[in-house]
Amino acid sequence: MNVRTSGSVADACPAAVHGSHGEQSGAAARAPASGGLGLDPDDLPDGLVVADENGRVTCFNAAAARITAVAPAEAMGRPLEAALPLEDLEGRRWWALTDPYGGLATRIGQPERNLLLPGGREVLVSARYVRERPSGPVQRLVVQLRGTDARRRTERSHAELIATVAHELRSPLTSVKGFTATLLAKWERFTDDQKRLMLETVDADADRVTRLIAELLDISRIDSGRLEVRRQPVDIVAAIRRHVQAHTTAGQRPDRFLIRVVEPLPQLWADPDKVDQVLGNLLENAVRHGEGTVTIEVSPALTKARAEGTAVTVSDEGPGIPEESMGRVFTRFWRGSKRGGTGLGLYIVKGIVEAHGGTITVDRAPRGGARFRFTLPVCAPAFLSQG
Repeated sequence: MNVRTSGSVADACPAAVHGSHGEQSGAAARAPASGGLGLDPDDLPDGLVVADENGRVTCFNAAAARITAVAPAEAMGRPLEAALPLEDLEGRRWWALTDPYGGLATRIGQPERNLLLPGGREVLVSARYVRERPSGPVQRLVVQLRGTDARRRTERSHAELIATVAHELRSPLTSVKGFTATLLAKWERFTDDQKRLMLETVDADADRVTRLIAELLDISRIDSGRLEVRRQPVDIVAAIRRHVQAHTTAGQRPDRFLIRVVEPLPQLWADPDKVDQVLGNLLENAVRHGEGTVTIEVSPALTKARAEGTAVTVSDEGPGIPEESMGRVFTRFWRGSKRGGTGLGLYIVKGIVEAHGGTITVDRAPRGGARFRFTLPVCAPAFLSQG
């Protein structure tokens, strides 16, 4: 057998790449790589294993070796079931179970699924049966291997989200249940002031649950790319003043906030509710986690001396964010050095800004605190830009 371990994909693994993507005719699957790409199988990010019509391995790239811990020299020329012994999750030998060379002649491959390598290590495997003609014998078996690390990270993220939500829901729901049960059982024993205090607590906890559910819906829409933006004219300076007023009404000193506006600002078309959500989250973070004066600056976002959008910067004078944490600020569950909250707010803020076509960054403020800057493009609706 003439075994090759280097050169282009078309030379070392004829039609391997073509055969592993999509449904193609036999002629298309047999076509050599075009365009002079000169790809080596080892350049591929996923594991690639190819067996000939006799079921012997003719290609075993570096990614396959890394995933399986089998050296290419040990795999080349061996029967596929010996070079790549796979079992399903019930312990059955995979190649004997699927019988790619002797099974139904109409089959074209196997969809991706979890299988086990020797030692119980999981790997994601998909296969393509390359035939000379429909219903003809298998000429090549092309197998793609992928590690499960990315999937496990996703599963851990989902598990963390469920655990966080369960924890955050338990406290307010316990409070709501406790106070309502007490009021129903002993209504006559409480004074009006006591009743009002308990009902206010129930109301605040209900708001907390509502906010958490809204966050979960936002995350779902962001992750699925379904976050809708309903653009309207937005007076962002007025929106900032409303948020500052809410904080001062709640007990913050008015002189803790400094608003700077660089005129003239371009007219901004954005989703007012979502802009409020972004501003509220950034100001809440600055007030809760920062110190000193909270400065909010609004200015045109200039590109080649033209106002292409609106930039908003929120900075404080607190301890700031450690340099090593800067890259994780906009990820799920990041809470910094202080606990509290779900750690989902900045992840949602980033999703909202990007849904508008904008950008958001974080760095260190001149006085040492955290400085968040987001930019929203003008984005006038299409009907205004026509004609």
